[in-house]
Amino acid sequence: MAEKKTAAKAAKTEAPAKAEASVNRVKAYYDKEVVPALMKKFGYTSVMQVPKIEKIVINTGLGDIKDNQKSMQIIENELKQITGQKPIYRKATKSVANFKVREGMNIGLKVTLRGRRMYDFYDKLVSIALPRVRDFRGVSDKAFDGRGNYALGLKEQLIFPEITYDQVEKIRGMDVCIVTTAQTDEEARELLRALGMPFKK
Repeated sequence: MAEKKTAAKAAKTEAPAKAEASVNRVKAYYDKEVVPALMKKFGYTSVMQVPKIEKIVINTGLGDIKDNQKSMQIIENELKQITGQKPIYRKATKSVANFKVREGMNIGLKVTLRGRRMYDFYDKLVSIALPRVRDFRGVSDKAFDGRGNYALGLKEQLIFPEITYDQVEKIRGMDVCIVTTAQTDEEARELLRALGMPFKK
């Protein structure tokens, strides 16, 4: 009986530890440090007013390989490796003869990240990928859309650790859009700066 009680007590102790370990470090830092700092800076009266990252959308165009199924599959796999989530194809809404685009043709790939995967991707982006950009001096703090969302263009997929140079068919860029709940660009800028986004000084 005593052994059962001891085992049950040990299980209860392990459960909170596992739950704590499963929380992404960026999310934990946001809850512990960023929320109080932003409440103080902007005078929020409730934690519900504090802006947060809602989702991250990654887009890449297929361009010259839109007719090449093998190359499309390679890019799809690269995006899946980078984000940890299967991308969806974006289709053309109308035909454009000059670009040899027909309505319904696959012209791009998109991944929308939320929750744990979103925080994992953001952590990897600011901690590992961006510092690997050649001659990196920071990202622009002007690329906000007026509604608290931030757009970032990446020139190559090689900056992500999951991508091996020898296996890359062609260097391709991608657009990363960070959607926040901030009402203004200033609030969004402070949120991302507090979360480690390396803006230019």
